[in-house]
Amino acid sequence: MSPVPNTVCGRFAPSPSGRMHLGNLWSCLLAWLSARSAGGRMVLRLEDLDVDRCRPEYCDQVMRDLEWLGLDWDNEPVYQSRRGHIYEEFFHQLEQQGLIYPCYCTRAERLAASAPHRSDGAAVYDGRCRRLTQQEQQTLAATRRPAWRVAVPAEEFAFDDLCQGRCRQQLDTQCGDFILRRSDGVYAYQLAVVVDDALMGVTQVVRGSDLLDSTPRQLWLCETLGFARPEHAHVPLLLAPDGRRLAKRDRDLELGQLQQVCTAPELVGRLAHLAGLIPEYAPVTPAQLVPMFSWDKVPKGDLVAPTASDF
Repeated sequence: MSPVPNTVCGRFAPSPSGRMHLGNLWSCLLAWLSARSAGGRMVLRLEDLDVDRCRPEYCDQVMRDLEWLGLDWDNEPVYQSRRGHIYEEFFHQLEQQGLIYPCYCTRAERLAASAPHRSDGAAVYDGRCRRLTQQEQQTLAATRRPAWRVAVPAEEFAFDDLCQGRCRQQLDTQCGDFILRRSDGVYAYQLAVVVDDALMGVTQVVRGSDLLDSTPRQLWLCETLGFARPEHAHVPLLLAPDGRRLAKRDRDLELGQLQQVCTAPELVGRLAHLAGLIPEYAPVTPAQLVPMFSWDKVPKGDLVAPTASDF
């Protein structure tokens, strides 16, 4: 399918750290429907920055799984692990603006290459390394390599979400200075996703509501780098019966298990019913749902996911 100019461009941006679960498929389906119902295009990006967890075979599996569901895309897949030189260019742009500083804290910064989640409960960084003198920086640099943070302003940042409505965040107290490059040289999720969305022409970001807290900082970074803001839709999470967020590490309703008990139309039908797109459950293909899609129908609050016995 050829790209359509001047229309919505959505994206799939899975992290290939394991088999996709039902919550991943839920976000992918809604992202695809939102773009296709507007006559737009979809791009695919594999967010494989974390080389310790992401593997080539998982990337291939993601593409096979999307195809099995009937979700197509319009570009050659983009791999973040191959784009470090691009992120470096924009990192230096922020450095030239005087917004970057080294951080020598020994907190678990390795997690910066992964999308942060609401349930992780990460604390707001207190900016202590922003206040280091040059002599203190030199002393610390002799024993450890720094990560690099961007200094956020003391201002409120707001945006309108297609699903959640008006959202706002005080950057300095609710977000804090965040990592752009880890101490091992790997560029962090927050920088990579902003740069990639802009350079890939993404105009609409659909993802789980657990990433809602990341959006103000990403939009601020987007504007600071001179990019246009994409619009966002943060969809409700699918929860396990015990209230947990579905996670790959727990092998919650992963697609391999689901394929053993249902067909693609049956799975899509369950998700479509949860999304309020069809009044009663029935097997359906993504293409059949395109004329039925509207953000007004999609619930805002988290939902209990169907279990394998529901199929």
